[in-house]
Amino acid sequence: MFQSLQALPADPILGLMASYRADNNPRKIDLGIGIYKDEHGNTPVMAAVKKAENSILASQLTKSYVGPTGAADYNDSVAKLLLGTTLVDSLGKRRVTVQSPGGCGGLRLAAEFIKSANSGATVWVSDPTWANHMPLLGSAGLHIDQYPYYDYASHSIRFEEMLACLGNIKAGDVVMLHGCCHNPCGADLSQEQWRQIRNIALQQGFTVFIDLAYQGLGDGLEEDVYGARLLAESLPELIVVTSCSKNFGLYRERTGAMTLVTDSDATTAIATTQIAAAARAMYSMPPDHGAAVVQLILNDPALRSEWDEELSTMRGRINGLRAQLVKQFKAASIDEDFSFIKREKGMFSFLGVNVDQVQSLINDYSIYLVNSSRINVAGVNSDNIDYLASSLAAVLTT
Repeated sequence: MFQSLQALPADPILGLMASYRADNNPRKIDLGIGIYKDEHGNTPVMAAVKKAENSILASQLTKSYVGPTGAADYNDSVAKLLLGTTLVDSLGKRRVTVQSPGGCGGLRLAAEFIKSANSGATVWVSDPTWANHMPLLGSAGLHIDQYPYYDYASHSIRFEEMLACLGNIKAGDVVMLHGCCHNPCGADLSQEQWRQIRNIALQQGFTVFIDLAYQGLGDGLEEDVYGARLLAESLPELIVVTSCSKNFGLYRERTGAMTLVTDSDATTAIATTQIAAAARAMYSMPPDHGAAVVQLILNDPALRSEWDEELSTMRGRINGLRAQLVKQFKAASIDEDFSFIKREKGMFSFLGVNVDQVQSLINDYSIYLVNSSRINVAGVNSDNIDYLASSLAAVLTT
């Protein structure tokens, strides 16, 4: 039976990782994989996470199942991190939060739920969007379409075109938005733009689906959820998927959640049975360790304060690197205007170079990035920024 299988192409980013590891150039730079790195190029375990893990190791008495919807205390804690205690209380039983195996697991769980609610729904994603959105949503059998979002020439949001497209989307369809730190372009919606999207969602009746993987890495924990909270308090329906991979550094622990808001307590109760059934059918139960770590950090004042400080340091480093990149590119006598990098948020931006230039950066200079020219800003440090700037200058003048 298996002899009929055809080999699939390697994932572009995972393939890039393999090439980077095999490269013997001591000046090589990895700007491809989407993980946070410190000044030394490491992705360390956060100190608050280490302390929480030690506490759990000493006190945990069982490894029994947590159930398809996950640990209730974790779900409550991440809901409050997302929405705030006041909004969680006001939404009451209209809101449910379900633990998932990472953000990816939450996205796929949400896709299965959307499919059960409306098998004919189209999910509209931004152009561009994170590459894995397509297989995660499409594998559930959902139809996917795109709305205009990023202008590669001006490095800005095509907001009027986006609004025009949203104005033609019907009730029963789903519009996915990046909650903050847009991956791959880094161009985020302003508060006024979020308000306009709220208005058009109310007018059209479509359901909004927010992917929020970077809370705290843009402008701050509260600032980065302005849009999610606005829509949660304003719309009859909302789906939000959150991830603890980046802001807690729990990449391999697969710790995430899906939060659902509906128009009534009764509808949410029914929806919860559908979500639990989908989780049971796909992975049975979510893993516990990462969720236990997050729950403890968010509910222990000392650990919460330490985590806040660590996250603030990470955010400050990313935003500082953005400003430094603009300065270094200018110092390298690059004529092109890269000031947009400083304006954008989170770990990612497009350099705006073409595929041939990307390949030259990889093959001639051992600077690894995907063909779209998306870079992980956190892959830059004081040891490699001059080399990056001079290499880019050479490629742009060739």
